[in-house]
Amino acid sequence: MKRQSVFVDYVLIVLGAFIMGFAIKNLYDPINLVTGGVTGIAIVMKSVAGIPLWVTNTLCNIPLFFAAWKLKGWRFIKRTLAATAALSLSLLVIPESAFLTDDLFLTSLFGGIVCGAGTGLIFLFQATTGGTDMLAALIQKKLKHYSIAQIMQVLDGLVVLLGAMVFGIRYALYALIAIYATAKVSDGILEGLKFSKQAYVISDQYQEIAQAVMTRMDRGVTALNGAGMYSGQEKKVLFCVVSKKEIVTLREIVAEFDKRAFVIVTDVREVFGEGFIEY
Repeated sequence: MKRQSVFVDYVLIVLGAFIMGFAIKNLYDPINLVTGGVTGIAIVMKSVAGIPLWVTNTLCNIPLFFAAWKLKGWRFIKRTLAATAALSLSLLVIPESAFLTDDLFLTSLFGGIVCGAGTGLIFLFQATTGGTDMLAALIQKKLKHYSIAQIMQVLDGLVVLLGAMVFGIRYALYALIAIYATAKVSDGILEGLKFSKQAYVISDQYQEIAQAVMTRMDRGVTALNGAGMYSGQEKKVLFCVVSKKEIVTLREIVAEFDKRAFVIVTDVREVFGEGFIEY
């Protein structure tokens, strides 16, 4: 069973790499959009020297993987090696066909969404596509007072700057749109796209409210012990998680029993358990 699960992980990592490869080869490269990373360098090298994208991506990553293997071992690089190899393969085999080249904004936005989907899928299964991710991890071994994320931002920023020098500032600004879209989509995949609402209710009629929520909405309610710091009185704080469409019903129930109740509603990304996402 475990072997089957690992196999599925690698299949989805390869799928994510091919989604990224499509975005890079058929959306970013045709309009000279350099969004950072080794693939950004590959786009520059193709424009300047005519070197295919997959060649630059492979050659730049080989010394990085060798160094990472020497410093951190096989366990650290094996999934990332699979993702990087799959990305280079996708840049080689995916047919080259430019899309939306007449609309830089739409291409940047759509490319960022597609690339973000592939990146998020790879990150979800604990891999990266090498490049600046790997280089940042190696640099962080020497500069321990900086985080990997901080080092990556500097490295990717330098690549975007290189793109601006070669293709002009206009393309670099469009690249920022793609970078933002990629980050939002990949974060959404990692953090969860199924949003719910959590509510805290402070009311003297907490028993009636809790009973109504449990019977009418079929949702669980937890009573937390609290105390008003001004009055010194002990209070019961009801805690409940519901779907987005149920929050209106919850507010109506609270108002029915206590129009002066104090209610706090916040967003939650994912909820695991009965009635929500199964483990």
